[in-house]
Amino acid sequence: MTEMLEHEVPSFPMARECPMHPPAEYREIRKQEPVSRVRMPDGQLAWLVTGHEEGRKVLADPRVSSDRQHPAFPLALTADQRQVFQRNNRLSIRRSMIGLDAPEHGAHRKMLISEFSVRRIAALRPRIQEIVDQSIDDLLAAGQGADLVEHVSLAVPSLVICELLGVPYEQRHGFHEWTRKLISRATAPQERMEAADSLNDFLQGLVTEKEAGEPTDDVIGRLIARNRETPVMTHDEIVGTAILLLIAGHETTANMISLGTVALVENPEQKAQIVADSSLLPSAIEEMLRYFSIVESATARVATEDIELGDVTIRKDEGVIVSGLAADWDDTVFENPDQLDFHRGARHHVAFGYGVHQCLGQNLARLELEIVFETLFRRVPNLSLAVPADDLPYKNDAGIYGIYHVPVNF
Repeated sequence: MTEMLEHEVPSFPMARECPMHPPAEYREIRKQEPVSRVRMPDGQLAWLVTGHEEGRKVLADPRVSSDRQHPAFPLALTADQRQVFQRNNRLSIRRSMIGLDAPEHGAHRKMLISEFSVRRIAALRPRIQEIVDQSIDDLLAAGQGADLVEHVSLAVPSLVICELLGVPYEQRHGFHEWTRKLISRATAPQERMEAADSLNDFLQGLVTEKEAGEPTDDVIGRLIARNRETPVMTHDEIVGTAILLLIAGHETTANMISLGTVALVENPEQKAQIVADSSLLPSAIEEMLRYFSIVESATARVATEDIELGDVTIRKDEGVIVSGLAADWDDTVFENPDQLDFHRGARHHVAFGYGVHQCLGQNLARLELEIVFETLFRRVPNLSLAVPADDLPYKNDAGIYGIYHVPVNF
């Protein structure tokens, strides 16, 4: 690998020129050096992996750690934001699966894996359909120019995950706002800490209440009951798991609904295909997941040993970011990656990660997306954007990409 001069190291995250495409630099970096240096907002250097094959190798390698408390872990935070993050000892999400390694990670995941099996999630279809129908009713009742995000994109996954976890839905405005502040890179350090404390207090109270009474018939309640029989998690670890599931269970799917809807409206030929043949929807959803790959920071790691990757040596205690977005636009794996192709068969994408940390809730996300897109375009066939797609407020400042508001007409 050619040594980069200090001033030549690009900064991460990189800016998008087109809201629907990855940063333009990814293609050139992947072509020249699929494993290359970048500088994080706090000034630290890390390795950026942009190749699909190289990315899957890293994510499947037991010599990388997900420990977000490691001083070299590549966080997309400024030095001040990072200092506050590491100083805030009350944030229980640190003890959730996303930041754990083997064997703790496997033990925690085993406690929850049955809750998100294909069979259990499929049983939720009738209730999710009811929620989607009501949300579309609300959208139509709001009239022309109504915000798809408010009435559908955010409403559907929020209510689904609240019912699944046993979280009061009437508290959604609070956790929506705390989540927004936590995932935005523009949030001031003190404001970020206050949002983390508020979210932590909310779930601490809920878990404590459930632990004190009879087990409730929801994911958190069953997790508590299971943990009583076979103690695996501490109280704080259960709280951290609840925080992780609540954030990941609504924010990611909400953004995929918004982006997917815009993509379908802007690509009427592709939309016509799924309207004419709903059996194409699963393939279409995989392609949209590949195309947008909205979460990049979840696949950050730190090396625990020296790792040879091609002609690069990632040294012990160096940070690594596997860009799922760059990997899923690798044209050696996905021909013409800039084109939405619902016949592509793109299930080997890494939008849900790869390896032992692959997204636990992916079956739920797929089902919600399938029901939303099928129902929305069947019931509202003339759905259109109320403003040009390029003028929508995209989440360029957030760790999970998406759109803040999508005004629509029908």
